Amino acid sequence: MNTNEANPQILLQLVSMQMPFGKYKGTIICNLPVSYLEWFQRKGFPEGKLGMILQTMLEIKMNGLEYLLNPLKRK
Repeated sequence: MNTNEANPQILLQLVSMQMPFGKYKGTIICNLPVSYLEWFQRKGFPEGKLGMILQTMLEIKMNGLEYLLNPLKRK
């Protein structure tokens, strides 16, 4: 699969995966504040899957698309 193709699994990870380290350790990725995601943007996102997921979450928040995640969140 090409990494530039849309992957619906990424959206599910945004609402279920926890931040594994740092100030917001244990916080679900979609609940991270924009300021924290912007900090990563300035300092450099982590390598690999986590970095890609954090970048995706920042793009979603910056473009006002968080409502797209609402149907995926566990009630």
